[in-house]
Amino acid sequence: MTATTTAPVAAPEPLTTGRRPSARLRAWATRAPLMPALVFMIVVTQLPFVATLVISFFDWNSLYPDARHFAGLENYQEVLTDPDLRRSVWTTIVLTVAVVLASLVLGLLLALLLDRRFRGRGVVRTLLIAPFLVVPVAAALLWKHVLYNPEYGLLNGLLHYVGGPQPDWISSTPLLAVEAALVWQWTPFMMLILLAGLQSRDQQQIEAARVDGASDWQIFRHLTLPHLRRYLELGALLGSIYIVQNFDAVFTITSGGLGTANLPYTVYQTFYQAHENGLASAAGVLVVIGSIVIATFALRVVSSLFREEVSRA
Repeated sequence: MTATTTAPVAAPEPLTTGRRPSARLRAWATRAPLMPALVFMIVVTQLPFVATLVISFFDWNSLYPDARHFAGLENYQEVLTDPDLRRSVWTTIVLTVAVVLASLVLGLLLALLLDRRFRGRGVVRTLLIAPFLVVPVAAALLWKHVLYNPEYGLLNGLLHYVGGPQPDWISSTPLLAVEAALVWQWTPFMMLILLAGLQSRDQQQIEAARVDGASDWQIFRHLTLPHLRRYLELGALLGSIYIVQNFDAVFTITSGGLGTANLPYTVYQTFYQAHENGLASAAGVLVVIGSIVIATFALRVVSSLFREEVSRA
C-alpha cells in the first residue's frame, strides 16, 4: 500500500480594490485644510517683510525717487551709529526693562492675593483683568487726559484736595508717564500667567511643609518661587516682545518728545516724516530680528513648561 501525499493548497490572495495610500500622501491630505491659512499668512506677513528687507539695502528717499540706488549695509550702519537712533534704542531698552519688571512684581502680588479664597474673588479677578482688555490707544488716551492732565486730571485733583502741588506729569516725568500707562495695562497679563503657575503647585507638598512647621515666607521662598521660575520667565519674554514693539503709548501720550522716542516710533518718524524708506526699513528689520530672538526664548520656555506638565501627569 503506497501513501499518497497532497500538496497544501495555498490560501487565496485577498482581493484589493487599489493600492493603499502612502504615508506621505496621508500626511499631505491631513495638512491640506491648513494650506489656505498658510498661503494667506505668507502673503500677508512674509512677502511684506521680504520687501522691507530688500528696501533696507537701498538709499531711497521717497521725495527723490530718481536718486534711488543700492547702498548695501550703509543703512544698518547708520542705524547703529546715528546718535538719535542709538538714543531710541536705549530708550526702548529702558522702557522694556522697567515695564516688564514692574508688571511682574505687581502681577505676582495680585496673583498671590487671588490665589486665596475670599468673598467676591470672581468680581475682583474680572476687574483686575479689565485693563488688559482695553484698546491700547484708548488706554493711552485715558491716562493722558483723565489722569495726567494738569488742569482737570484725576491725579492733580487728588493732590489739590490734600493741598499738594499741581505738576504737569507728562512734561516733568515723560518716560515715567509712559511706563506707568504700560504697567497698568500689562500687569493683568502677568497676573494671569503667574496665577496659573500658582494653581498648578503640588498642594500635598505645601501641606507637608506646613505640617513640618514652615512659615508662609519659607513656603514662598523655597517652594512657590522656584515653581514660578518658568512662569516668570514666560511672562518676562512675552511682555518684552510687546513692549519692544510698542508704539501706541509713546505716540499718544508724548508724541515721541522729551526723550521718549523708542525704536518703533523712530521708525515711524523716519518713514513718514523724513521719507527715508531705506533707513526706516533697516531699523524695522532690526526690530523684527530682536523680536524673533526674544520669541525664540519664549517658545523654549513654553515647550519646557509643557514637558514639565506632561511628566508630572
